[in-house]
Amino acid sequence: MNGCLVTGTDTGVGKTVVSAAIVAALTARGLRVAPVKPVVTGLDEPEPGRPLDHELLAAAAGLADPAAVTQLTFGPAVSPHLAAELAGVTVEPATLVADARAAAEGADVVVGEGAGGLLAPITGGYLIRDYALDLGLPLVIAARPGLGTINHTLLTIEAARAAGLRVLGVVFTPWPADPDVMQRSNRDTVAALGDVDVATLPPVGVAVADLAAAGATLPLASWFGL
Repeated sequence: MNGCLVTGTDTGVGKTVVSAAIVAALTARGLRVAPVKPVVTGLDEPEPGRPLDHELLAAAAGLADPAAVTQLTFGPAVSPHLAAELAGVTVEPATLVADARAAAEGADVVVGEGAGGLLAPITGGYLIRDYALDLGLPLVIAARPGLGTINHTLLTIEAARAAGLRVLGVVFTPWPADPDVMQRSNRDTVAALGDVDVATLPPVGVAVADLAAAGATLPLASWFGL
C-alpha cells in the first residue's frame, strides 16, 4: 500500500490533526484517500466543538460514514487494550488488518492513524507498531515542539527502526508563527540526531479547507511519491 501510519510520541500530541491534514490535502488534489484507524477510544469524553477522531478523518476524506474509518469504538478515554477489556470485547488483530486492507482497496493513498504512541497496546500482545508492520506502512511521527520532545521523539524513531519500520518524517505541531530558540533547536536537533526530515504544522482548526491548506505545506510529494 502507498501511504503512511501517523503515530505520536504520546497521546494528545496532534496525531489526528496531522492525519486529517494529510488526508484533506491529498483529497483536495483529487486523490482517493483511505483513512483508517484500528480503534477509537474516548467517546464518553469528547472535546467540545471537536469531532471524534474517526469523524474528522472521514470528513477530511469526503466520506459520509465514519464507520469506514474504524468500526471499533469505546467510551472510556483509556488505552485500547483496557477499553476493550472493560467492555468485555476480544480484539482480533487479524480482523483489524483485514478491515484496513478492505478500506484501502481502490485507494491511491492509505493514511492510518495509531492510538496513543507507537508502543501502545491495541490488545495484550499486539501493539500499534505491530499494526504498522502488518500493513507494511512507513511512519509519520507527530510530536510536540516544546520541552522534552527530543527524548520522546528519538525514542519513538529508535523503536520504529528497531522493528524494521521506515520513518518518513517527523511533524512538530502546533508550530508557532514565531518559534522561540528552544523550539527551533528542538527541530534541528531531532533532525540531526534522528537522521530524519522534520516538518512543521501550524495550529489548525477542524474545517476541512483549513486542514487541506495546512496539509499542503507538508512534504507530501516526497513522502508518497506524488
